[in-house]
Amino acid sequence: MSTINGGISFWYATDGIPAPREPLPGDATADVVIVGGGYTGLWTAYYLKKAAPFLSITVLESRFCGYGASGRNGGWLYNGIAGRDRYAKLHGQESAVRLQRAMNDTVGEVVRVAGEESIDADIHQGGVLEVAYTPAQLERLKAFHAAEIAFGEKDRVLLGARETAERVRVSGAVGATWTPHGARVHPVKLLKGLAAAVEALGVTVYESTPVTEIRPRHAVTPYGTVRAPYILRCTEGFTASLKGQRRAWLPMNSSMIATEPLGPEVWEAIGWAGRETLGDMAHAYMYAQRTADDRIALGGRGVPYRFGSRTDNDGRTRAATVEALREILVRFFPQLAGVRVSHAWSGVLGVPRDWCATVTLDRTTGLGWAGGYVGSGVATANLAARTLRDLVRQDSGQAGGTELTALPWVNHKVRRWEPEPLRWLGVQGMYAAYRAADRRELSRHRAATDRIATLADRIAGRH
Repeated sequence: MSTINGGISFWYATDGIPAPREPLPGDATADVVIVGGGYTGLWTAYYLKKAAPFLSITVLESRFCGYGASGRNGGWLYNGIAGRDRYAKLHGQESAVRLQRAMNDTVGEVVRVAGEESIDADIHQGGVLEVAYTPAQLERLKAFHAAEIAFGEKDRVLLGARETAERVRVSGAVGATWTPHGARVHPVKLLKGLAAAVEALGVTVYESTPVTEIRPRHAVTPYGTVRAPYILRCTEGFTASLKGQRRAWLPMNSSMIATEPLGPEVWEAIGWAGRETLGDMAHAYMYAQRTADDRIALGGRGVPYRFGSRTDNDGRTRAATVEALREILVRFFPQLAGVRVSHAWSGVLGVPRDWCATVTLDRTTGLGWAGGYVGSGVATANLAARTLRDLVRQDSGQAGGTELTALPWVNHKVRRWEPEPLRWLGVQGMYAAYRAADRRELSRHRAATDRIATLADRIAGRH
């Protein structure tokens, strides 16, 4: 059998495309309009409606809920957040520690709500294991581990080669770091369950309703305009499609493959009994999970960016990208050289110019937004949604400030990306540099990070 390429994602292939909801029937009004039916939008609707049942909340989704990154990601529910180091520099270490603690707690919050709402999303809390397999990666791993401890992760552990192999037998792994603040999820099952819970609360969800323009108190669509005191933009990698937003967040492309189900003898050889989410310390890093039906779903960067901030439609992935991801799979687990890749797909994530996730509510216009998760959105979207809830309630006089509204990512301002072709050239060059650095580190066996990657980080604004 050949690889199923596209079709949105493997997750939809296994759980099915949802029955379509009706589009917006015409002009309407609401108390809050949420643009985007992914994790951020649905979590925001969920928490707002739970906190203030009297609010009229409308969600507008261009295709169907979970069509974007929420239905295509790697299923990593973990405590990573984009921009923490920068927030420490801008607001102080303790402020960033509070942000990290909030992210640690967010993993448990998602698991709690899934249980409370009877959402069966194949959640397994095995933590996150990130491995190193070159001397340079090992040095970065140790520095990363020390940094996480400094930001309050006292329960994170550093593992040697033997301890790593006792968890997962990654070929050539010389060390790893593990945190309990992570879980594997089936992202579409979580999304569908959340959407159902939102509708059960009385939130109105319109699909096949693209918002073409957001302006104060107006969300404009081809079917009519919805007016509300608060318009919340929750569009992540698809933000560039909105009028005036093409350079706000860059839609970074990420690709994935899934193997056919693997038999007991293969798992005996690999290990991975703890079903940790698995990553590495390469510059062009990978991420993987052992699925509930015993496949390996593995992702990384393929074509990182399309000229003009264009986004794909059905997730179809180039053959060269599929082969590159297969090579990573076999590098990690050589015994899988003959295993069939059953599915391949791609999607986009939102990247701000300074690589910092943000949550904002402009009190003068009622416009709010959250995103820029840089690939860490499964959990971060939940924290962002609870923060948007608190900001709206504070602004409308329903409640005062909270611990969440005081976090350093609130109302953080980011400059726009460069115009084309500089944007395209910069991203293509950055990832070419990262891949070259990874190849050099594999061949040279030096402990120092390759200088090409260091230069790319500096130019990209990542450090």
